[in-house]
Amino acid sequence: MSERDVFEYALVRVVPRIERGELINAGVLVYCRAQSYVGARVHLDEQKLRCLDPEVDVDGVRAALRGYQAVCDGGPGAGQAAPDDPGRRFRWLTAPRSTIVQPGPIHTGLTADADKEADRLLGLLVR
Repeated sequence: MSERDVFEYALVRVVPRIERGELINAGVLVYCRAQSYVGARVHLDEQKLRCLDPEVDVDGVRAALRGYQAVCDGGPGAGQAAPDDPGRRFRWLTAPRSTIVQPGPIHTGLTADADKEADRLLGLLVR
């Protein structure tokens, strides 16, 4: 059996009309301290989103999702989070700051490969 490390993840949800409480999952954030990893995977089902709100700003939602990916990637695209370590970037991303695109609760698991885990969770929980 291979060594497995604890990881944390949170779904990225799109709630186009907060007063209705309806949402779709549009991404997943994964953090593994032992592997020094933070990553995001996103998939926006525009048709589902428009079913919840035909007037939703899809371009704005896509921009917010790209922002999640940029913060995970670090570097200049991460803005003020750029110099932070992966754990701080994950905590920054999972702090609520938008009424439309928002992180869900944090969950934990075990993984041998956090990057592959992000792909698996995207397929399981988002696609």
